Amino acid sequence: MTSHSTGTTAPATLRFASAVSRKTDTEAAIRDLADAILMQIGMASIDLAFVFFSAHHATKASMISAMLQRELRAKVCLGCSGEGIIAGSEEIETAAALTVLVACLPDVKLTPLQISVSQLQDQIRMPGWPEPGLEDSTFLLLADPFSTPMQEILSLMNDRYPHGKAGGGLAGGGQDSGENRLLLNDQCFDGGMVGVQLTGPIAVRTVTSQGCRPIGERFVVTRAEQNLIYELGGVSALKRLQDIFESMGGTQRRDAHRALHLGIVIDEHGSHFESGDFLVRNLIGADQQAGAVAIGDVVQEGQTVQFHLRDAKSASDDLHFRLAADRAKHQSPPLGALLFSCCGRGEGLFGQPHHDSGAVQERLGPIPSRHAVSGSRCRRE
Repeated sequence: MTSHSTGTTAPATLRFASAVSRKTDTEAAIRDLADAILMQIGMASIDLAFVFFSAHHATKASMISAMLQRELRAKVCLGCSGEGIIAGSEEIETAAALTVLVACLPDVKLTPLQISVSQLQDQIRMPGWPEPGLEDSTFLLLADPFSTPMQEILSLMNDRYPHGKAGGGLAGGGQDSGENRLLLNDQCFDGGMVGVQLTGPIAVRTVTSQGCRPIGERFVVTRAEQNLIYELGGVSALKRLQDIFESMGGTQRRDAHRALHLGIVIDEHGSHFESGDFLVRNLIGADQQAGAVAIGDVVQEGQTVQFHLRDAKSASDDLHFRLAADRAKHQSPPLGALLFSCCGRGEGLFGQPHHDSGAVQERLGPIPSRHAVSGSRCRRE
């Protein structure tokens, strides 16, 4: 539920290149992207590639991964579907789009990662993940919100890699389990998580802007299944949501129809919670008969949650403030960046297109910046 920018600064030997295609024909779009990337990168070996695509291309996800591997020969290729696509200073929210960001990362060790979650046995499988260690590293992760218990996975990673840091976002474009797509090299998944671990001579810094404020009471989830919440504090979740609406004034109630979200407490041991203490997720639907609300994440009984409200001014001010603070802290701008922006932002919130991408360009300069507009962010404390 945030705008989240992940940037890198390192010696000049690191190189980044990016391209975007608006073609609806998936094969033609990939060929155009590959030609554009190779023209920029020349004969240099591509170490890492990110690809993000709108829902228009989701049914051809396997073709995307296979063609990119053949054309670019990247050592590691990650990608996912999104509600929209960000390309440079543009946010393409409803039209077909496909974008690629590649990086040449000499001497940086890349380890591809994948997680699957067994919903029946409630097991998290992490095949091929590195052994637990104390070395500094960065994890860039993309996850399906309908099948991935993010808080549990991030907690597990924190135990295994205490000196690591993680960033990333949630895939979008799908409205139910199995509709999103995740790519890892030549593999395609409809759930779980994919990612890469970066270790070595590269500096990765993150800027996280939330722009939401908690409203109403906090509740403990007393009945839930996957991304459906049936009860909050022993009362129907839909009744709790209706109570929130009824407590609002007329103008605020109108805005809440498109700006109301649910925050999940990150650290249950805290005694006082503020905006930055929540993983904020979209409310994506409701079941009148069951009294349930659906959110863009897997929810577990016993978690503490609170409804949140986003408004355009606080969201814009917070993003500009945090980007300016990051720029003032570092001598040089990043060489490349990933921008993760919630589908609850965009033109629907700000009343104008390209707000978040424009803010990044204004504050950090014209760096290669790409990502799908997804459900939310990954955050690790």
